[in-house]
Amino acid sequence: MKQYVTFKIKKIYLYILLFVLVITFCGFGYYKWCARHLEIELQIVETQFQHEGICSLLKETYQSSDIQLDLSVKNGKIETARVDMGEPILEPEKIPVISNENPVKSLKLEAEDNDFTFTCVSMGNPHAVTFIKEDVNKFDICKYGAKLEVNKAFPKKANIEFINVIDDKTLKMRVWERGAGETLACGTGACAVTVSAILNGYTKRVVTVHLLGGDLKIEWNKNDNHVYMTGPATTVFEG
Repeated sequence: MKQYVTFKIKKIYLYILLFVLVITFCGFGYYKWCARHLEIELQIVETQFQHEGICSLLKETYQSSDIQLDLSVKNGKIETARVDMGEPILEPEKIPVISNENPVKSLKLEAEDNDFTFTCVSMGNPHAVTFIKEDVNKFDICKYGAKLEVNKAFPKKANIEFINVIDDKTLKMRVWERGAGETLACGTGACAVTVSAILNGYTKRVVTVHLLGGDLKIEWNKNDNHVYMTGPATTVFEG
């Protein structure tokens, strides 16, 4: 039996989790780790979810934050977590990026022997998204990512995403995260990529993003302007 639980997280809990992942600012890992940790901490089992009491307990316990998690639960286990990632920031001075455009959709930058066109979005951290024709799985992002990250157009550096548009519902990406290099996944990056694709007319508002570390479903909701991220919550190791 599958059920859905919606609740909010105490701010102090968020601060602890943020400290764990502050170096990479990875929404992908941050919220899904939180979801799995809640499952373990609260010892959620199938029998408990047969009663409304556990749902009320969750809602009452985690009610003092602006961050909302929607958990899909099956057989007492959290399958997926859906997170409200907030509204995308498109104003260049707030991203920040040096540009006269608003939104920034055609930032021209050169790195090594290649020219790139970027769309820039912030999801609380700066992202520069470029759509390329070459297969991203074969693209040398280490060669270009390191140069583009520190380009003077980005006062606080930027996360650089290289994207293939598969169709109007599917994107494939690799990400070069500022200060970290290439990573397997980036939740805020997947959100920024989806917003960028929509701004450029490449996709619809609900998109599946293929990352090296797995798939994410991203929605940029037209009604509230918020971006919603859905992905699996899986334990990789303990200890």
